[in-house]
Amino acid sequence: MHKQDVTIYDVAREAKVSMATVSRVVNGNNNVRKSTRDRVQSVIKRLHYQPNSVAQGLASKRTTTVGLIIPDMTNMFFAELAQGINDIATIYRYSIILSSVSNELMKEEDTVQSLLNKQVDGMIYMSDRLSPAVHEVFDRTSTPVVLASTLDADGDLPSVAIDYRKAMKQALDLLYQDGKRDLAFVISDYNATINVARRIPVFENFIKEHHLGVPRIYRDVLTYDQGEKVFAQLQQEHVDGVIVSSDLAAAGIINAAKAAGVKIPEDFEVIAAGSTKISELVRPKLTCVRSPLYDIGAVAMRMLTKLMGDEDLTHRKVKLPFNLVKQETTLNQ
Repeated sequence: MHKQDVTIYDVAREAKVSMATVSRVVNGNNNVRKSTRDRVQSVIKRLHYQPNSVAQGLASKRTTTVGLIIPDMTNMFFAELAQGINDIATIYRYSIILSSVSNELMKEEDTVQSLLNKQVDGMIYMSDRLSPAVHEVFDRTSTPVVLASTLDADGDLPSVAIDYRKAMKQALDLLYQDGKRDLAFVISDYNATINVARRIPVFENFIKEHHLGVPRIYRDVLTYDQGEKVFAQLQQEHVDGVIVSSDLAAAGIINAAKAAGVKIPEDFEVIAAGSTKISELVRPKLTCVRSPLYDIGAVAMRMLTKLMGDEDLTHRKVKLPFNLVKQETTLNQ
């Protein structure tokens, strides 16, 4: 008998017990006599029986699966986060169901609900924004949810991230110490939770406190091409220091500046508020806020395993340390 052909019926017949008893043994139910359990386990081993994970889930009301919502599968930022999540999930024997929302709010809500309909045991949500519609879905469900590298403006959902306000202030201080006074903030999405609730107020207050005029915020700049295009506006406004939420867009800004004959960092400085390997690959190397992406993912998954096991969390809001890595796009290295 091939092991892929072995069924729970075959195990029950060989062990001379009911299929319900085999199911209880497989699912770790203690309501089975030791002698019976040993006999069933011996048959399972001899026949190389592989329990169906779906059937196990139905019996235990668990699916041993975790839903992972990611905005863009091609973005290295989220790929590094996902690696940390996957490694911890493997340790705790959870499978990952990965879904991309491609930054479309309607699809985002549908994707979240679709994962919940698959009866995942928990969910990790990675995105710069948490729309009211998605938040409402999370509020309705009893399925545990943890945010990775983002935050809940209402403060209800467990999360793992860095201190975005502190990181923004350090980046602004660096530009100011280097003598830059015409500052700008280039963001991917004005509706992003992190940008609006954390970074933008810090930027606006800094400009006001240092009497640097009107805060310049450039929106919807995420890709390399968009970064190249926005540089013309930055140059027209005589910006000499810019913080960019996407290091991919920052790379586009840097190359457009070089093509225009602008000296970096002497005349124009660039800092990425979030970084991936692109910060090392672009020339000159990009000064950036470096988050411990792998660790954020790993800690988020560990928090989720505790919630799925009905354990209490010592801290529901975890902030991991970050580094402001000073490289070649700022003077103060």
